[in-house]
Amino acid sequence: MAQLWNLILYQPLLNLLVAIYNFVGGDMGLAIIVLTIFLKFLLYPLSQRALVSQRALQGLQPKVEALKLKFKNQKERLAQELMQLYQQEKVSPLSSCLPLIIQLPFLIALYQVFRSGLNSGSLDLLYPFVHNPGHLSDAFLGWWHLSQASWPLGLLTAGAQYWQSKMLSTKSPAIKLPGSKDEGMAAAMNKQMLYVLPGMTFFFSLTLPGGLILYWLANTLLTIGQQYLVFRHHDAKSNLL
Repeated sequence: MAQLWNLILYQPLLNLLVAIYNFVGGDMGLAIIVLTIFLKFLLYPLSQRALVSQRALQGLQPKVEALKLKFKNQKERLAQELMQLYQQEKVSPLSSCLPLIIQLPFLIALYQVFRSGLNSGSLDLLYPFVHNPGHLSDAFLGWWHLSQASWPLGLLTAGAQYWQSKMLSTKSPAIKLPGSKDEGMAAAMNKQMLYVLPGMTFFFSLTLPGGLILYWLANTLLTIGQQYLVFRHHDAKSNLL
């Protein structure tokens, strides 16, 4: 299994990183940013579909909360009504999780690359057509060493993660029904995750290689740009309906 993992993910990512490293003149930080853009482009159709579905789910939240209140003592009926609502609106509640699930193997493989791949000993795994630079520098802009943990990068990434989560959080209008609460459980969880995810990101950045955190920062910033474009297009289209 380990050999299959190396063959399918670790070795191709390592070779791609080294090829980009050679192309950008031996700057590992720039190589990681270019690699991030490439992987983002590769997974773009999946993330695009997930963001559209995520925005649609936000629009359905008032209806979902109304159903939860109406059938709060009928769990089976509630599940049926929710599934019917999602089918009518052609929205899958699980689609927003798909890009993260698909990206997880890439993150694990990249972690291995940044942990043990940024040294000359890993260069024996290069393909024949990839130039062997003889030595890999872990520096970004000549002074930021990405094989080591970097709390400033972690702080920037946590801030970007908060910004991204803030874009996803919306306030649902209050539902004036008997027994309704000011804030539903889902809204409360979203509010908690707004702070929990950035906090976890910063905590992990204290031990993870800076290269992986730089990848996560670049990926988050690209996602923010994609979210802005997708949400603006989706909201404009919804206003026309």
